[in-house]
Amino acid sequence: MTHPEAGAASTGDGPDEVADAADADPAGADTPGTEGDRDRTPAVANPRRALAVVIGVVFIDLVGFGIVIPILPFYVRSFGVSDAFIGLLAASYSLAQFLAAPTLGRLSDRIGRRPVLLASLAAAGVAWTTFGYAGAAGTRFGPVAALATLFASRTLAGAMGGNIAAAQAYVADITPRDRRAGALGLVGASFALGFVFGPAIGGLLAADAVVARADALLPAFVPATAYSLPSFAAAGMSFLAVLVGFALLEEPTRTRPAAETEGIRGGRTTAIGQFRDALASASLRPLTVAYFVVAVAFAGVQVMFIPYVADAFGYDATAAAFLLTYVGVLGAINQGVLVGRLSRVVSSRTLVAAGSVVLGVALAAIPATGLVDRVAGDAALGGPGWFTLPLVALLAALAALSLGNALVNVSLATLVSASADDADQGAAFGVTQGASSLGRTVGPPLMAVLYTVAVASPFLIGALLLVPVAVAFGRRTG
Repeated sequence: MTHPEAGAASTGDGPDEVADAADADPAGADTPGTEGDRDRTPAVANPRRALAVVIGVVFIDLVGFGIVIPILPFYVRSFGVSDAFIGLLAASYSLAQFLAAPTLGRLSDRIGRRPVLLASLAAAGVAWTTFGYAGAAGTRFGPVAALATLFASRTLAGAMGGNIAAAQAYVADITPRDRRAGALGLVGASFALGFVFGPAIGGLLAADAVVARADALLPAFVPATAYSLPSFAAAGMSFLAVLVGFALLEEPTRTRPAAETEGIRGGRTTAIGQFRDALASASLRPLTVAYFVVAVAFAGVQVMFIPYVADAFGYDATAAAFLLTYVGVLGAINQGVLVGRLSRVVSSRTLVAAGSVVLGVALAAIPATGLVDRVAGDAALGGPGWFTLPLVALLAALAALSLGNALVNVSLATLVSASADDADQGAAFGVTQGASSLGRTVGPPLMAVLYTVAVASPFLIGALLLVPVAVAFGRRTG
């Protein structure tokens, strides 16, 4: 999400650090096209088809990831262990992604986007297959073996999930700078759609009738349970993405880093080294910090939204799933259409600032939605009984949440692409995605503890964390 290299590190911190990104944008991320863009040779023979293929590959992969979401907590509980393992299992995925994303992004700069994408997708397929056999491991060797299998497979899947850095760098390679916000928004939309379709497919495969039918058809060495079938389907989606990518995805031509200058600023090749370089860079440091802060702020919604609607609204898992589908559909529209159009007339820095405000307001509004009926009294909306004022307020808050999240994430991605060399796009995306993964590792357990203290606190703390981001990017938008 950034371009040519930053010079000396800024001495500022907090909001000033993020604002420095405005000054360290030599590529003109918000300028509608440059002479270099108009004259450059296309990185692939058919950029439009290449963009469609990489978005399709990301979508297929994310559908597979989404398939296991509905069964994950119940899979852990089936081994008779504490619910704490659910949180630990989720954290293991994000931690592995945090550690692997910079390496995969840098590797894609060195050996190419296509081989990194295909190899990581194949390894993800192996991880999901292993995940499906955890139940069989538990039956034969006990719950410790089952949990070890779950953690090993989930960690491998998380590490391979770091391939989003290579996918974003691929999009940056084949897209002119003035159109990258829209193209990166389509990648975000594929994420959103993956989370719309994936959980629905996972829930269907876990149904008793489907499990019984599969048990009658599959060979004995393939376990057919409500947990294994979604896992194997996720593996199948990853392997399908490999086949599609192998057949249709071409490697873009681009500038590659010399061996002695590998990484964002050269010299260091480890993940820690890349993060040190990023935090020493006047352009990349504020963006890396922003990714981390936004991820922590959003973690309250990621882990505590379903418990909140269950406690405040009395919704069961099915009703909560409908709400998540609603958010997913809005996310696809916002990231795939709206943000790209807005980016043509509004600078990316301004969109980050505005998105942070919208997202913060939405987070603060969520815990208030359950109190609307106390303020409105017996006001009736008409229609079915479930269509209440609190629900309308919740839907409005979720719409704002989706819009703010889309504005922030797509615009940050555009700024990252504008702040890194063409040769270092993968490394830059890897570092910033790694920071986001670290935020998703730290944030969920923190927000879960806060929820036990006060129901509203994860959402309100998240809103407060976004204030410095909004101030920093809003200070210099001219």
